[in-house]
Amino acid sequence: MALLHQIEAIFQLIVQYGVLLLECAGVAVLLITAVKSIIGYAKRKPHIRLSLAQGISLALEFKLGGEVLRTVLVRELSELMVLGLVILLRGALTFIIHWEIKNEEARLDETAGHEKPVLAETGRRP
Repeated sequence: MALLHQIEAIFQLIVQYGVLLLECAGVAVLLITAVKSIIGYAKRKPHIRLSLAQGISLALEFKLGGEVLRTVLVRELSELMVLGLVILLRGALTFIIHWEIKNEEARLDETAGHEKPVLAETGRRP
């Protein structure tokens, strides 16, 4: 019986470190994306909104992974309900951000389609 408790303790420790790793990865991705976006905004880069949304989406995916892994450690129904709500909220945010990315990509494609083509011989627009 003592062996079973030791195995369970090791398993819980591994899961806790896994959750911490995923949470830290999400925070790191979000911070790096924010800094890059601020620099890109200052330099007036054209697709900064798209890269910011993609970075936020990736960070949320890491955070969501951490929450899903955390469900392994839940012992009470109230904890599970709170965790379920957090997962639903993060899932909804991920969905909204993916929708925003899709709209931004469509807007960029539409903008690129309205530009006049460049003539190969002269390098000028007609």
